[in-house]
Amino acid sequence: MRLRLDRLLPRSLSGRIVLILVLGLLMAQAASLLLHLRARSALMAAGQLHAGTTAFDSLPTRFIWHVSLTLGIVLLVALVAIRWTTRPLKQLADAAHAFAQDLNASALPDEGPVEVRSAAGAFNFMQQRIRQLVAERGRALAAVSHDLRTPLTRMRLRAELIDDPALQARLNADIDAMQGMVNSVLAYLRGLEDTETPQAIDMEALLSSLAEDERSLGRPVHLLERQHAACGLEPFVGKLSLLRRAVSNLIDNAVAHGSRVMVALDAVPDRLDILVEDDGPGIAPADLARVMEPYTRLDAARALDTGGVGLGLAIARDAAVYHGGQLLLANRDEGGLRATLRLPRKPT
Repeated sequence: MRLRLDRLLPRSLSGRIVLILVLGLLMAQAASLLLHLRARSALMAAGQLHAGTTAFDSLPTRFIWHVSLTLGIVLLVALVAIRWTTRPLKQLADAAHAFAQDLNASALPDEGPVEVRSAAGAFNFMQQRIRQLVAERGRALAAVSHDLRTPLTRMRLRAELIDDPALQARLNADIDAMQGMVNSVLAYLRGLEDTETPQAIDMEALLSSLAEDERSLGRPVHLLERQHAACGLEPFVGKLSLLRRAVSNLIDNAVAHGSRVMVALDAVPDRLDILVEDDGPGIAPADLARVMEPYTRLDAARALDTGGVGLGLAIARDAAVYHGGQLLLANRDEGGLRATLRLPRKPT
């Protein structure tokens, strides 16, 4: 019963407040009508009204106009007042969305009623604390980066002094793997500190460039031609380095598990879909969501010699979320995995 009642109620706060006011007004008018009918019964008992007069015939025209005007005025005033009252809630929601995409977003203005100023102050304090935490983490990352890369460089120089070529090659491979892991972790942790300005991006040119770079390295990456390619595609506004890193990670993940990788761009009026497909073993359905978490490696699907620390899909997912989209993973019916980087397009 409660669920059915919730479906009948307006979804917005302003709508529910207007509904309460209207119901209260109708109840007040119903009470006024009841009192009028009681007065009518008293008049009939006193012989001042004919017995054949109906209840509504005895209603004065002034009463009907009073009810109509009162209802109209209350609705108009309620709509204006509620719109003015709920405006700070919309500003708070807009500020939260802006802060989710930009740590340097403007603070909320400290104005309005006491409750609104209190909420704005709490939000601004939270925003300031998060900025401080991110800045402190950045300084710590810079120190860690320096401290780790220095001994790795010394190890590489000392490996050159080893006479055994096979042992030297294995040590250099281990150093390269450690260097790659350090760079991957630092790149992931620096994600929130990216201050790159969004720009108009030619997504077809970006995917073509990435596919060409992969093929130059001997990787089986093929870019499928977009349907209706003759029609120009409007640029997508976003962070170029973030999207490039996300698509590169999806391609690297596909190359590591399949012998053939296909990249495609699907454009519809309200979104862009970047698809990266492989013909590998795929992922168990129960692990499709878990594999996108940071530092997650699936032993059944990934060998230890593929490298990485389980951050590629997490970085791609964060890039999609930053642009208001999402990363979708699904197993293909023909075998393999399909990764879809779904990016919403703002209406023009």
